[in-house]
Amino acid sequence: MTTRPDPVQPATEDALALVRQLLSLGHAALAWEDPDTGTPGISRIAFARDPQAGMLTLVSGLAPHFRALRDRPDCALMLGEVGDKGDPLTHPRLMVRARASFVAPDDPDRPNLRARWLERNPKATLYIDLPDFAFVRLTPVSALLNGGFARAFHVAPEDL
Repeated sequence: MTTRPDPVQPATEDALALVRQLLSLGHAALAWEDPDTGTPGISRIAFARDPQAGMLTLVSGLAPHFRALRDRPDCALMLGEVGDKGDPLTHPRLMVRARASFVAPDDPDRPNLRARWLERNPKATLYIDLPDFAFVRLTPVSALLNGGFARAFHVAPEDL
């Protein structure tokens, strides 16, 4: 039996530039596993690539993914936008496998995270300090960039 070569290539500089663009979108789709049933769930989240904290989101305790991430921290993200024209599958998207970890309310980094989050999301002032909200770090495990037809790249976690 012959083995086919991996069609997914190592990330090039152009691919990494596209990764940085996708990471700056400000939102993502988050896939998680329900801790009671084991079934998958998906949520749209506010998202940031913080210079000190890495990939980050702010989650309400009322959201189903709050408990899911706390109980089962393995998750996945998809970042990308569908353009106005063409097949949605031809538009770039970044898929990231990650592990979630909650930032404790008394974590010394939290005030700086809060300040930088509010710079990007000023409307979050309304809810960021409510007791059920928590920052969640999303530490990448692996990533795949689909840059369009025949343009797939492995992205190392350290490149995110």
